[in-house]
Amino acid sequence: MRELRDADTKTLILDAAEVAFADLGFDAASLRHIISLAGVNLAAIHYHFGSKEALLAAVFRRRIAPVSAERSARLKRLEEQTGDGPLAVEGVLQALIEPALRMAHDPELGGPAMVRLFGRTIVEPNETVQKLLGEEFGATFARFSTAFARALPGLPEPVLMWRIQFVIGAMAHLMCDPGKLKEASAGRCDPADTDLAAREMITFLSAGLRAPWDTGLGNRGGEVA
Repeated sequence: MRELRDADTKTLILDAAEVAFADLGFDAASLRHIISLAGVNLAAIHYHFGSKEALLAAVFRRRIAPVSAERSARLKRLEEQTGDGPLAVEGVLQALIEPALRMAHDPELGGPAMVRLFGRTIVEPNETVQKLLGEEFGATFARFSTAFARALPGLPEPVLMWRIQFVIGAMAHLMCDPGKLKEASAGRCDPADTDLAAREMITFLSAGLRAPWDTGLGNRGGEVA
């Protein structure tokens, strides 16, 4: 019973912290506000997490880790199915995009609160958060960079790095501000339809990844920016 109560308390704190950080920001969300939302005492946060920074890290890891695991599993299946040949660009994009879009729209996986929280990382840069995200997404970025290079073997590395950034930017924009598209299209485009959103994004981005490139940029060695 002790393990169950501890697990429940930890989940309550994580849920409350996720909402507090998303609504108020990383600096403004106090531990007292979080324990008020969670209905626990301050000692519970120190017992389970130790500090506000550790709690913030746990909030992100809880949502990022399952997405990273699913991305990795999908990419591994694609590689096994492909064998030694070039990977399909669409397949790599699907493995990258679909798990993230589902997380953004499923409350059980984080949903709107986590989307707002990721939005905070853009409008409210925080050194602790940026370092954390670099650690959490670093392996995924390296893994998919290698996969895209295998899918597009003729693309110079600097061009590929630019285009991967554009892929990440398009995905982040749709995730962090889904209401704008729905409003602009008078409801005809609904990002909550993650299957359709993923298909349209993959179609668009695969064409961009395959597009002809500036040969001057391709000859600049390792210069990316």
